[in-house]
Amino acid sequence: MGIGGISIWQLLIILAIVVMLFGTKRLRTMGSDLGAAIKGFRSSMTNEEPDSPTEEPEGDSAQLKEQSDKDE
Repeated sequence: MGIGGISIWQLLIILAIVVMLFGTKRLRTMGSDLGAAIKGFRSSMTNEEPDSPTEEPEGDSAQLKEQSDKDE
């Protein structure tokens, strides 16, 4: 018995069918795309910078301050 009750021969037959359906070039492309996506996800998780609550965004709050100064 192999993984989860599936023998090694059944896994080889499934692998052969997948290769026949998609072809080796497409499988290689899908594998490299998946690897690049995982690598990008990992790098974004490790390079995550904490947000600092003291900084104010430049967008709407700056415009609101200008409008409130004009109203006064």
